[in-house]
Amino acid sequence: MRLVAQTAPYIRKNVSVGRMMLDVLVALFPITLFSMIQNGWKGIYVFLISIITMLFFELFIHMLIKWPKDMQKKELFTKKGFKKVLETYSINNIYAPLISAIIYSLILPANTAPYVVFVGATFGIVIGKMVFGGLGQNIFNPACAGRIFVSICFPLSYTNSGANLDLVSGATPLTSTNGGKLDSFGNYSLLDLFIGNRPGSMGEVCILFILVGAIYLLIRRSADFRAMLGYIFAFSFVMLISSIAYYFGVSKEKSVMEMWLYQILSGGMIFAGVFMITDPVTSPTSKFGRLYYAASAGMITALIRICGSYPEGAAFSILIMNMFTPCIDYFMRGKPNRYTWKQNLILCGTMVLFIGIIVAYILTSKGGGSL
Repeated sequence: MRLVAQTAPYIRKNVSVGRMMLDVLVALFPITLFSMIQNGWKGIYVFLISIITMLFFELFIHMLIKWPKDMQKKELFTKKGFKKVLETYSINNIYAPLISAIIYSLILPANTAPYVVFVGATFGIVIGKMVFGGLGQNIFNPACAGRIFVSICFPLSYTNSGANLDLVSGATPLTSTNGGKLDSFGNYSLLDLFIGNRPGSMGEVCILFILVGAIYLLIRRSADFRAMLGYIFAFSFVMLISSIAYYFGVSKEKSVMEMWLYQILSGGMIFAGVFMITDPVTSPTSKFGRLYYAASAGMITALIRICGSYPEGAAFSILIMNMFTPCIDYFMRGKPNRYTWKQNLILCGTMVLFIGIIVAYILTSKGGGSL
């Protein structure tokens, strides 16, 4: 009998990183194709600029990081030198920025100014990823980093582009409910929200194709169901309690179910729950860690939607929880990789805290007071 020394885990899935990335690209295909058809050239150029920018800077900075010690700079411009650098470049170095570029494009509105797309893509791939060491070393989601950067630095570019993005003022479904006005619906039915017959970021509008991608990822086991379902369920539960509080404490103009479904189907929450919160690089490594990470992001999303100045909080919440991922891994270090009553108590306590803050805000702000 031959003994082979290897590190844990000893039972592994027959799944490579490259195959998982390819599955994500396949899952993104339906919503990407829908966005291109719906928006035409106004959406296609956003994808092209993002993909070219992120692929270029991934390769360029990778060359600087992985530069062979025995090679001089002038050798790079020779066929032999360039080939030596590319030997350290794998297919995963293409898949990863390609996925980030597509997701970044899908959380932008069509007709975004080209320079805004370029700046955000550059910031996301360089500052959000490559400065940490490149593939598999980043702590922030590159797409979220780029998205938040341009939304803060270039808000007028969105407003003036006619794209009506949910993260700024505009005639999007979430704009009407901003500030906790849960019964203030726009001119969109629940069916319009589901099939994508409404404005917003390119990837958030059609829930149907997002769910198709989610089912594919879960069947292929290329996305962690704890993160995906934890994010969506936590957001949905907090919003359900918030809708009940609004119905009984503020206004009974709309039913609880109408307000709840409107919040679930509008905005980019479902897209973020399927394609962004499930990023394995920026997520904790333990089972409970991923569940707590995703659920907390879902609760923060609900908090920002109701109490914040932005109608949408998905990208913000994921970026915030990215910062806490090392802390979660640290506290889970050495603990059994299973759920315990203490861990469940911590999760429930966190949810009660968020619900308490949101309900207090709804009742006081709409009742004539303030927090």
